Amino acid sequence: MDVLVFATSVEKPWQVSRVKPLLTAVPAINGWNFDLEDCDNILRIEAKDVSPRYIETLLKTAGFECRELE
Repeated sequence: MDVLVFATSVEKPWQVSRVKPLLTAVPAINGWNFDLEDCDNILRIEAKDVSPRYIETLLKTAGFECRELE
């Protein structure tokens, strides 16, 4: 199981609701959460065999910035 961490432009709970169907539709994602209190609006994903680029593209198609953090 990998933990992927991203900085995003998701800032509000209604925006999380907009992203939720995209993330829950990916069977390889076992869990995810946003930390909207963090200055980078962190998205953490627990998944197996999911490319960080795939997650970045997924959020970008929904209109949000997303970049993997080291």
